Amino acid sequence: MSLILTKEQNMLHDSARDFLNSEGPVAQLRGLRDSSDATGFWLPLWKQFAQMGFSGVLVPEAQGGMGLGYVEAGIVMEQIGRNLTASPFLASNVVATTAIINAANTTQRAFWLPRLATGDAIATLAVDETAKHRPSHVALSATPTVHGFVLNGIKTFVLESHVADLLIVAARRAGDPGDLEGITLFFVDPKSEGIYIERTTMVDSHNAGRIRFDQVTVHSEAVLGQVDGGWAPLTAALSAGRAAVSAELLGVADEVFSRTVQYLKERKQFGRLIGEFQGLQHRAANLYCELEITRSAVATALANLDENPSTASESVAIAKARAGRTATLAVQEAVQMHGGMGMTDEFDIGFFMKRARVLQELFGDSNYQLNLLAQQRGY
Repeated sequence: MSLILTKEQNMLHDSARDFLNSEGPVAQLRGLRDSSDATGFWLPLWKQFAQMGFSGVLVPEAQGGMGLGYVEAGIVMEQIGRNLTASPFLASNVVATTAIINAANTTQRAFWLPRLATGDAIATLAVDETAKHRPSHVALSATPTVHGFVLNGIKTFVLESHVADLLIVAARRAGDPGDLEGITLFFVDPKSEGIYIERTTMVDSHNAGRIRFDQVTVHSEAVLGQVDGGWAPLTAALSAGRAAVSAELLGVADEVFSRTVQYLKERKQFGRLIGEFQGLQHRAANLYCELEITRSAVATALANLDENPSTASESVAIAKARAGRTATLAVQEAVQMHGGMGMTDEFDIGFFMKRARVLQELFGDSNYQLNLLAQQRGY
């Protein structure tokens, strides 16, 4: 397993970096926040993003995508993190796309994957139902009927739900919350009768939502995969999401580190550049080491998802735990080294701190990942 990018991957890296630096910088997120934009991301940017092929990174070439892998998706996610670009890429083109690739039948794949690849449709996964991430504790019920199922319950923290064209919903047909058996995934039209979506603009100015399902009727053809067999494709989708979020956290941390080092080289105090003070040099060096270790962990997780997806969960948990803690350290150190002005709205550091906090929680925080790792290793 190589952790060094190939020539083609480096070209993708440079393309994503240059495009997002130019078209999707932090200033754009600030504008979306200040204008209370109804969509939550800039539609012209999303169209350009899709036209460049980024939205089809994971989609097979047969369905109109680039047919690449999670390493390439991670490359794009890292650049999204560096620029805090508001985009449905994570929800739609990593998590939902992974669920479809792993479990959809031929008809479902042929219908949805080309639309996701071109950015003409947005899909999202609805799994969490409580304040903390607990994917096995699905309580939303799927009651069998003559022609399908009736869904009742709630979902929280559903990314981009207010603009989604497709909801992939984890529901329980049998068993109790916490059981791995009895979970089924469904394709659900968000415009169906009985669905109520409450958009939530999060602290980081990105989008999520709370969804209530009240006697929502779905046909049996809307089942994604097998009835009661939803845990495996759900786990695959969440692993992909965690690895992608790890890459975004790495981008957040790396950009904050770069900005902080530049500030240390410019800011003077007592007639000296503050970067000359040994105490700050030691802290910067420590953060650099943490970043490099995390970079290796994230690269390993993404490569394992491509090469050994059935055994990648441990490396993904390690990457997500490390990336969350490293990004938290990076933004905390950035605020302190920038002094009190680091938290003022004039500087962008606060935006990075808020995004890091949300990403830490998304798909399970560091404590969740470490507990998951311990369980997988038999503790």
